[in-house]
Order: sequence, then structure tokens, then C-alpha cells
Amino acid sequence: MAADAGQAAAGPLRLDTAAGRWVIAAAVLGSGMATLDATVVNVALPSIARDLGTGFAGLQWVITGYTLTLASLLLVGGSLADRFGRRRTFAWGVVWFAVASALCAAAPSVGVLVAARLLQGAGGALLTPGSLAVISASFCAEDRGRAVGAWSGLGGIAAAVGPFLGGWLVEAASWRWIFLLNLPLGAAVVTIAVRHVPESLDPGAAGRRIDVTGALTGSIGLAAATYGLIDRSVAVALAGVLVLAAFVAIEARAEAPMLPLEVFANRLFSAINAVTFVVYGALGASLFLIAITLQVGLGYSPLAAGGSLLPVTLIMLTLSSRSGALAERIGPRLPLTFGPVVIGAGLGLLVRVESGHSYVTTVLPALVVFGLGLALTVAPLTAAVLAAAEARRAGVASAVNNAVARTAGLLAVAAVPLLTGFDPEGPVGPAAVVDGLQGVARTAFVACVGAGALAFATMPARRPAPDASRPPGRPTHHCPLDAPPLAVRAGNNPRERPIG
Repeated sequence: MAADAGQAAAGPLRLDTAAGRWVIAAAVLGSGMATLDATVVNVALPSIARDLGTGFAGLQWVITGYTLTLASLLLVGGSLADRFGRRRTFAWGVVWFAVASALCAAAPSVGVLVAARLLQGAGGALLTPGSLAVISASFCAEDRGRAVGAWSGLGGIAAAVGPFLGGWLVEAASWRWIFLLNLPLGAAVVTIAVRHVPESLDPGAAGRRIDVTGALTGSIGLAAATYGLIDRSVAVALAGVLVLAAFVAIEARAEAPMLPLEVFANRLFSAINAVTFVVYGALGASLFLIAITLQVGLGYSPLAAGGSLLPVTLIMLTLSSRSGALAERIGPRLPLTFGPVVIGAGLGLLVRVESGHSYVTTVLPALVVFGLGLALTVAPLTAAVLAAAEARRAGVASAVNNAVARTAGLLAVAAVPLLTGFDPEGPVGPAAVVDGLQGVARTAFVACVGAGALAFATMPARRPAPDASRPPGRPTHHCPLDAPPLAVRAGNNPRERPIG
């Protein structure tokens, strides 16, 4: 506590000091745990299926279990950080995430693994908003933009390394090591946070109630809708929709709602979130199937499958900042019109993927076009979300957009059997996986073109006038592929195996 008092007394930190670099290290390593986990698990799915003897539905739950609790509790995590302390909430999130990761690694069955993934997502809901909140609260105004830029760039490196590292661990050891990797990372983050990160909180949050009713209702609604889609149960899915409708009604009357519905009164903000929902839904279903198809349908090793996805992240790291600068000059309409269309074109090219075809002539062109579309879309989407909200609501607007994107990915992965005709309870063979990816690619193409058309119809053609209440020169940043923008505040190949 004495160390905390000393740091607090010293005032906001500067980036070019040892104390500032320690804060960046804690935030980057902490958020890197979640980033690595999100990018490596897809690569490990075929190995998990073989080891635990699960069908396609089990693999869906491995992904959606994590996203379900993360999407449901993300806004609650931000509220807890403001009320009880950002460093404290961040550190507890890291500990929770690491313990849940150990349970994932030790899981003897897919049921236990899914339960551990649900716990992991809850830890991520504390960790993810906490990492950025710690930076925003710790640094002086002059250095805050650069600090977030460093956090974003270094986090992008974690996203780039994730699939390759995950593939190597699966091939060299076991899929269990992708979760065990979080234990030393978590220990390092907590040690740094306790010793070097100053505590901060929002004094005005002490009197506000945590929206427990909203969190429970939203979680139950999303869980029922997800289960209904995976199990192809119309009754359960409809029940989930009804519970989500009740969630909206509860939030409309809540004194301190988890989801402040008044932000959607702005038609531009609502349109941006509609574009986000469609684009990230297309991404969720497609990325889920790509890593599986490369291994099961095309016979790639886990290492080759992970490495094959590197071009997407490298393009994002190279071009996203330039795309953001372009959107600042010309406004969001053209980037958010053409960006989703290019994403859709890249996903549409996946219909050319066939067993026995070359990576260079089929998979790589699709991924390059896909990556260019992402680079054109993600940073302008950040700017558009912030521009559509009042300055005082920028943090809420960004968090809501994040939750919308996570929810879209959750429901899209759950809907894959409906889009492909897969039997959720049985194994899915190489030919069926390739056909399924092609079907999802066609649907994703149509969805992304529709998102581009919506953006063209609703986005302003010119750059909006500067808001005098916003700090000048604040840069645009983005999260890696597992998250939307956040702002300050089978064939003859002997390697081919069925899933399950």
C-alpha cells in the first residue's frame, strides 16, 4: 500500500519513464494472454476433437463458451474496474484467467473443457477492459495517446505470433500447452501490476449499483440462443430471443444499466453497430472454419495451419494506421463501404479452396484480399464509433461496440451447422468440411456486401467537424482480430482425418 501511495502522489505517469514502461508491460502482457488464447484455440480444435473424442458441437462450445461469458460480462467488468479499482480488477482478472486456463489444460473431457472455457471468458471480461483502463488512468494526457498506441501495436504482435505459436505447441507437444502458457504469463503480469501499476478508480462509481439483473438476463438469453442454434432447437432459440427482449426492457428501466440504451438513440451509432454485427458475424463463422478446414480438409499440420494465417495479421499491422489516417481525411463512408465489400470478396474467394489445390494459388489470395479488407475497415470503424458518440460517452460507445462484435461472433459460430448442414453430434469428414467452408464463404460474401451497402447509405460522406470537447490529435487504434476497435477510456491426403 505504501508503494501505491507513493505512485499516486507522484501524479500521472510519463511514457518515457521506467514507471511508465512497467505499466505498459503489465497491460500488454495481460491483454496478450487473452489475445493469444483467442488466436491459438482455433488452430488446436482438430487435435482437441481427436483427443477428447468430441463431435462438431463440442468444438463449437469450446469457442462459444468462452465468447458467451466474455460478451455477457464485458460491460460489467468495466463497471467493476471503475468502482473497485482498475488495477485490482485487472489483476484479479489475470488470476481468474490463469486458473481457468489451468483447468482447460487438465480437462479430461470436452464437458469439463467447455466449463473451464466459460470461466475463462468471465476472467477475460475483467481482464480485457481492465488493461486499457489501467493505461488510460495511469498516464498524463500528453502521453496517453502514445501509450495506447504502444499497447495496440504490441498487442498486434501477439495476434501475429498467436496462430504460429499455437500450431507449434500443438504439433510439438499437445493442445494442452496452449492453455498452460498462460500460467507463467499470468504470474509475471500480477507481479508487475502489484509492484508497479498505480491504483485508480472512478469516485462517482461508488454510489452506483452493479447491474446484476441485466448481466444475468443477458447471459441467460445469449446462452439459450447459442444452445438453440448449436442444437438446432427452435424452441430454445426462441426462448433465448424472448429473454434477450426482456433484457432490453430491464436495461431501459435500470437506474445504472449495464447497456445504456440511450446511446442507440443516435441513428449513426446504431447503423455503425449494425455494420459491426454483420461484419464480425461473417468473420466469426469464417475464421472458425478456416483453421479446421486447413487441417481436416486440406491435410495441413497444426504448425502449417497457424503459419498460413500470418499474412492477414501482417497486412493489418502494416496498413491499419494508414487506413485510419485516410478515414480522418475523407470521412468514413468510402472506407466503411469498400472495406466490408473487400472483406466479403476475400471470404468469397474461399469457394476456390479444394483438397489437393496449392496454398499459393487458392488460400493465399483469399487471405490477402481478406486482410486488405480488414485493414480498410477496422480503424475507420473505430473513428466512426467515437465520432457518433458524445465525447463523454466515448468509453461506453467503444465498449458497446466491442460487446456487439463479440455477440455477433458468438451467434455466427453457433449457427455454422445451420449454414453448412453439419451433424453437430457426429464427426465431420474432410470433404464435408471443405463444402461447409465454401457455403459459409458464400453467405459471408453476401453479408459483407450488405454491410457495405448499409454503410454507404448511413455514413456521412465527409469527415465530421472536430469536437471541441475531445483532446486534439488523439490517434485511432485497434485491437487484433479477436476483438473489435477499442478507444481510450479431406481427399486422399493421409493427414486428413474427420472431426470427432
